Amino acid sequence: MPQIQLTPAQRKIHRAEAHHLDPVVLVGGDGLTANVKKEIDAALNAHGLIKVRVFSDDRSAREAMLQTLSDELNAAPIQHIGKLLVLWRPPVEKERTPDEDRMPGPRDFKVLKYSKRAGQRPEVKTLRVLGNQRLTAGGNVRRAKAKPKVSLKKRSQT
Repeated sequence: MPQIQLTPAQRKIHRAEAHHLDPVVLVGGDGLTANVKKEIDAALNAHGLIKVRVFSDDRSAREAMLQTLSDELNAAPIQHIGKLLVLWRPPVEKERTPDEDRMPGPRDFKVLKYSKRAGQRPEVKTLRVLGNQRLTAGGNVRRAKAKPKVSLKKRSQT
């Protein structure tokens, strides 16, 4: 896979965004193993912009790691400062599926109901919530409040 090419201005923006990030992957004495590359790939998929800490004292080995990671994972090298490597990969467009909670019709939720007496096991209840209802934090089903109707006279006054 070819490496992503960024302009210096784009690289500067990503460097600024990465300033407050903590390293999400640590590369130990074994170097770049297959599992480390897999974790870095997963972190790039999840975050897009990541820092990797390399516990190697050899600067040329760290530069080679940055080049290898950017080539193999199709990421752009942003920065190599000290023992930190910063990588960026554009987010992958995901297929959008309609959210199950926003679909019309009844929805079933499992709710834990705790007993008022101590020592009793909580009971698992399945509640059906209709389109005009909502589930409260206490596990109760409430009807949605009706929106206040505004007459034409009031609309023209405001």
